[in-house]
Amino acid sequence: MKRKEEAVNLINKKLSGNSFLSYEEIATITGYHPKYILRLKKEILNNEISLEHGNKNRKPVNTITEQEKKYIINLYKRSNVSIRKFCKFYGKRSYSCIYNVLKEADLLHKK
Repeated sequence: MKRKEEAVNLINKKLSGNSFLSYEEIATITGYHPKYILRLKKEILNNEISLEHGNKNRKPVNTITEQEKKYIINLYKRSNVSIRKFCKFYGKRSYSCIYNVLKEADLLHKK
């Protein structure tokens, strides 16, 4: 986020007349593409600038619910099959997802 703050500060200096850097030079300094610098300039002029990502602190859409975790755990406890066969049987989630749920519940046995 530091690069974006630096870019915004340099653009603000240019807009206020305190800097003689071109937008291409600002892009080179910050590592952004010149088109992105111009987009930032437009956001600054329209007071729409945000230094924080829009999805920050949001829960991912495909996160497994606690209810489904409990269901997987209970279903696995009642079965006598390997985790691979259980994953094929369950089919709604990936192997890694089910493995992590079972590992978190301490149901996997070390060999």
